[in-house]
This record gives sequence, C-alpha cells and structure tokens, in this order.
Amino acid sequence: MGKFFHLDGKRLEEWYRCHLSGFHQWRAREHAGNYLLFPENIGPYLSIDETALSYDELYTIVTNKEAKGRKGSVVAIVKGTSAETVIKYLFISPQKWFFVKFGAKK
Repeated sequence: MGKFFHLDGKRLEEWYRCHLSGFHQWRAREHAGNYLLFPENIGPYLSIDETALSYDELYTIVTNKEAKGRKGSVVAIVKGTSAETVIKYLFISPQKWFFVKFGAKK
C-alpha cells in the first residue's frame, strides 16, 4: 500500500498510528500494556491459556469457549502468568461482570 501512495512503510505506519487509527483517543491505552478486558464476551464456559508473544514476555488469555475462537471470544488478556496478577485484573470491576453475565440492570 505504501508503494501505491509513494510512501515508505515507516511513514505510512506512523500516519496510521498517529492519525487514522484513533490510538491516542483509545480509553484503554493507559493500561493496555498490563491488561485488556472485554466483559461483553464473558460466558458460562471459559478457558485460560498462556502464550509467549516474544522471548521473556508471557501473557494469560481468557476466552469464551462458546465463541469457538471466532469474533468475541477473547474475555481478557493479562500480562504475566501468576494467579494473583490474573485475578487482580479479572476482578477489577466485579459489578460490571455481574451485570454482563446475568443481564441485571444497573
């Protein structure tokens, strides 16, 4: 795509990140390095897995088994693999989880 617009790849990447993607307005940007939560994807059956995105960088991924790996399957991504860390971020807003899971009104 960079060749089509006569731009080098670095410049195109920078423009996308800074202007087109909305990255700077993203609400989860501050904590995205440690965790990402998607409470709308929670379901009664969850799976947990550990993955290494690069050397010495482990993440725990919680997914909804009912989604079968398709869109809406990721519930949480947490940096690290210790149970304490994962629990801390999963229950950062337990009321939100309750309302999503049981459909209760706030």
